[in-house]
Amino acid sequence: MIFKQLFDPETWTYTYLIADPASQEALFIDPVNTHVDRYEALLDEHALHLKYTLETHVHADHITAGGLLRQRLGAQTAVSGLCGAQTADIQIQDGDVFTLGESERIKVIATPGHTPGSLSFLWRDRVLTGDSLLIGGCGRTDFQGGDAGALYDGITQRLFTLPDETLVYPGHDYQGRWVSSMIQERTTNPRLAGKTRAEFIDIMANLNLPRPRLIDQAVPANRYCGLEEHERQEAIAVREFNRPQRAVSTTQAMVAEAKRQITEVNAATARQLLAEGGMVLVDTREESEYAAGHLDHALLLPRGVLEFKIGTVPELADKAQAVLIYCRSGNRSALAANTLQQLGYTQVLSLAGGYEAWCKETAEA
Repeated sequence: MIFKQLFDPETWTYTYLIADPASQEALFIDPVNTHVDRYEALLDEHALHLKYTLETHVHADHITAGGLLRQRLGAQTAVSGLCGAQTADIQIQDGDVFTLGESERIKVIATPGHTPGSLSFLWRDRVLTGDSLLIGGCGRTDFQGGDAGALYDGITQRLFTLPDETLVYPGHDYQGRWVSSMIQERTTNPRLAGKTRAEFIDIMANLNLPRPRLIDQAVPANRYCGLEEHERQEAIAVREFNRPQRAVSTTQAMVAEAKRQITEVNAATARQLLAEGGMVLVDTREESEYAAGHLDHALLLPRGVLEFKIGTVPELADKAQAVLIYCRSGNRSALAANTLQQLGYTQVLSLAGGYEAWCKETAEA
């Protein structure tokens, strides 16, 4: 087996290479976009073929290299299905297993809380915990839909039940530490050892940490596997061209599932509800789309940044507030409405057909 732990000093990020020398298949976990050339050199050095790039979550502190490695080397990108990374090739679910050759198996353990889609990866005698469990700490829970209670449950019920000797490899460390063990974190981690769930939630609520420096650039980019706008469109076009015609796209499946869990209204009903008042209107399209035309009084909250910007919108401070969401055609708004419901909002509607349906209904009225 081949295992390498790489470090990015700019963002204190650990990237991991796992490979099976027999089959020459490899994967990276949490690659950073500024180190793509280094990754390619490492693969060449060991004569490896990159099969996957896996993300522990949608990062707020660096931009992933997943999309670039897909373009250069053909590796499949894989992100949790709860992260909203719609251009990822694989929407990871809890319990999934990634294989390299005939012998290497990397099992997915859902450890939400830092973000709803945070994951850990169990491989052999070690677990790669991303930002969920750190050495002597854990990931923050005050943005991107974080949930301290969920994080406590994931760590104590999923990770702390692993064998004592399990090695813990985190996604970051800011003190020059590289590895820990499960027994060490279970017994000495100051945020978790001997703490009740309520005590942990109180600790996390009072950390008062500074806002991540790159959050406004990193999160939207990472929802598209780290690609720039022109690169995203090219990647989507190539992927759709190569997709078997009989297959249903991951995005279509996600939208269909979201629509089963939300309430949609047509343009006429939406117009009536808005006229009655008391409804917050949210546009989940991109800024360029909004600038080209939008509904009156709509708040711009793009789908790609919704989770971590929603807390800055005073109109949405009350989770019992009635909310109507729209996009261009109704797909992004369905995903956004589902996300809001997961965040605890109780009166969320999505505009069926989106802005296009609204404009058509207006023209025909």
